[in-house]
Amino acid sequence: MKPISRNIATDAAINKISVEQNAANQPVETGGGLSWLARNYRWQICGLLFFASTINYIDRQVIGILKPTLQTEFGWSESDYGWIVFAFQAAYAVGMITAGRVIDRIGTRLGFALAVAFWSVAGMGHALASSLAGFIAARFALGLGEAGNFPAAIKTTAEWFPKKERALATGIFNSGTNIGALLTPIAVPLLTINYGWQTAFIATGALGFIWVAAWWFLYRRPEEHRKLLKAELAIIQSDPPDALATAIPLTKLVPYRQTWAFAIGKFLTNPIWWLYLFWLPNFFNKKFTLDLKTVGLPLVVIYLSTSVGSIGGGFLSSFFIKRGWTINAARKTAMLICALCVVPVAFAPQVSNLWTAVAILSLATVAHQGWSANLFTLASDMFPRRAVGSVVGIGGMAGAIGGMLIAVVVGSILQATGSYILIFIIASTAYLIALTIIHLLAPRLEAAPVDGAAVT
Repeated sequence: MKPISRNIATDAAINKISVEQNAANQPVETGGGLSWLARNYRWQICGLLFFASTINYIDRQVIGILKPTLQTEFGWSESDYGWIVFAFQAAYAVGMITAGRVIDRIGTRLGFALAVAFWSVAGMGHALASSLAGFIAARFALGLGEAGNFPAAIKTTAEWFPKKERALATGIFNSGTNIGALLTPIAVPLLTINYGWQTAFIATGALGFIWVAAWWFLYRRPEEHRKLLKAELAIIQSDPPDALATAIPLTKLVPYRQTWAFAIGKFLTNPIWWLYLFWLPNFFNKKFTLDLKTVGLPLVVIYLSTSVGSIGGGFLSSFFIKRGWTINAARKTAMLICALCVVPVAFAPQVSNLWTAVAILSLATVAHQGWSANLFTLASDMFPRRAVGSVVGIGGMAGAIGGMLIAVVVGSILQATGSYILIFIIASTAYLIALTIIHLLAPRLEAAPVDGAAVT
């Protein structure tokens, strides 16, 4: 234990020096007379993460909105479309595990910029596809690039926020996925009807390059940022320092039950969000005969409501913590509430009224986003900052594998039955099963004992 104590002491000393060095570049005042944003620069960083998630989901959702159009033009079967989704998920699985390690090694500034640039090129590349194989290739490339978003965002959150604020920050940036899902059914039909489906892919893909320019100009690590006030840096670094400064190999992360708790949670529940994202337009088309011109409003209502879940879920656990609850009790209570709110989605295919179905699906997607905000935060609760990107990558890979499986399952069920009943029953139970397994594997959300010592 003595060597570990010396490392902690050394890290504390290094952090103190870093703060003092950074202070030389900071304004002397601690915030008096400055705007709230100037005194809380970390929330501007959170805003960048929000917009990255927005663009991420715009680019991935275009194919779902255009499914009926492209299915008619190219003659895809339900199974064909399932394999297109499968290709995205397969690449996403590979990309998540790779992206987490790369971002841990080269840092969030460069790693995030490269990921967004890559997926933007891939998104625009869909416009060149003219066959099933072409779309599969484009989706595979998109999946590889988009896999970098969440490992980079979670690592950035761990670098810029103390633990007590991470769930809220995660909820805020994760709500960008809802805005992306909200904007896509508005913009894509307009672009497609007026300029063709190829323009829809080109225009949405180009958004990423605007974000890359803003990120490169505005982002630095907290210790290196000239705009950060001393008082805010002290808040960011208020948690105890990580025990060791060296990177943790994947081989050491995989055996921990904390890693498996996070990964299984992602494996069981990420596919349900993919189900909503890639198949809801088709569900409304089959169940209520909505087309490209009329499907937008129900989707807008559903995804507009999900922002409440993403921010509310993060706020809920943070609220419990501020009331004196343990992190374990706060996170799991918030996740249980979300899991229970998903259960009614089993009845969505059986209702006859469009807006009743929209209400049920809105509740389920709200609950998913609240769940997701807290699930993501578990990685930074149980692992040191230097390992968060890798752990999120492992979990993202597990979630993508689950997405691969559900793509094939949903395509096969629809091809055989034409009904969504069994599909939504699966969706309604996934979260309660996942929470049970998470609790069994990490009953107290204890920190993973990296190198024989508990980490904070």
